[in-house]
Amino acid sequence: MTLIRGHIIALDPTNKQATYFAKACGVARLAYNWALAEWQNQYEQDKKYSDECLANSIEIDETKLNKPSQGKLRKQLNSIKRQQFPFMLEVTKCSPQLAIIQLGDAFKRFFKGESKYPQFRKKGVNDRFSLSNDQFRIDGKRIKIPNLGWVKMRENLRLQGKILSAKIFKQGGKWFVSVAVELQNIIKPQPKTDKQVGIDLGITDLATLSNGEKIQAPKPLKAKLNKLKRLSKSLSRKQKGSKNREKAKTKLSRLHFKISCIRKDFLHKLTTSLVKSYDVICLENLNIKGMVKNRKLSRAINDLGFYEFKRQLIYKANQWGKTVKELDRFYPSSKTCHNCNYKLDNLLLNMRNWQCPNCHITHDRDINASINILNHATKVLTT
Repeated sequence: MTLIRGHIIALDPTNKQATYFAKACGVARLAYNWALAEWQNQYEQDKKYSDECLANSIEIDETKLNKPSQGKLRKQLNSIKRQQFPFMLEVTKCSPQLAIIQLGDAFKRFFKGESKYPQFRKKGVNDRFSLSNDQFRIDGKRIKIPNLGWVKMRENLRLQGKILSAKIFKQGGKWFVSVAVELQNIIKPQPKTDKQVGIDLGITDLATLSNGEKIQAPKPLKAKLNKLKRLSKSLSRKQKGSKNREKAKTKLSRLHFKISCIRKDFLHKLTTSLVKSYDVICLENLNIKGMVKNRKLSRAINDLGFYEFKRQLIYKANQWGKTVKELDRFYPSSKTCHNCNYKLDNLLLNMRNWQCPNCHITHDRDINASINILNHATKVLTT
């Protein structure tokens, strides 16, 4: 069994190297936006020609159709970049080429119904560029990049396997590289514990376990919300294009990055502990997209990271030979008595405890739900 895993490592570039990174990101963004505009233009030309042929009952000449694709657009850019975009030659050729390949992949996902229509990239928003595996080399705590040379990394690459690609991006005012590695024989079974657990996810307590344990999340967004508002207001007051605006934008970006790191660190530690402690972990299939539409709850739900919690549990369970199961989202886990299966007609959200009219047992609604999740989860999410 193979798996592609990305290892994100912080970089320590010099000022000259950071300038190169910014140029490469700009070239990747320009190539992506140019290709998207050209794709749309060629598609409209093909549509106009086809409509004219149908209106006049003329057979469509396939040779007159553009039929845009990432391969054709890459060749087209190569034929004009020396005249129209000579600055592209100052950075690695992977920067524009892989950006167009990524656009092609985005259109494939769109046509399959897996994602929305590709959008133009904006400067300063998720700046990044990619490298193919033949265009960079890693040696200890450094990475060699074309037209630039060796750049210091904060740590060694921990993953052992075939290196596929690398993505260099900026986040929180710092530069990072994400190295994609194809791993072989990733399953490393942990010792069996013969334990099972059901987990009910919530807002007050992130996870309520079927053994009665309740785990609270740090909620970093809530803790730093006032500072976030202050920095956002400071950014909005700065003149566009000014140096002070760039400084304010960097401060805000760093705070967002810090909030994200606190959340991910907590979730990694929690999911690792759960997977090591239990052989079978049962979850409820939550409609997270529907939940975040509630404007009173959306900020709290996004702050907890329900999706990331589930994603980490599944890949760690696969890696360590454990099992994750899921309960259907329409099962009334909170208002069904786990002792006698009596179901309440109605259970208000503010009722945290309730007594079963049939067997007279008093339930904590979250613990009761986690026990029902454990008892009735059937869909296996792990391989």
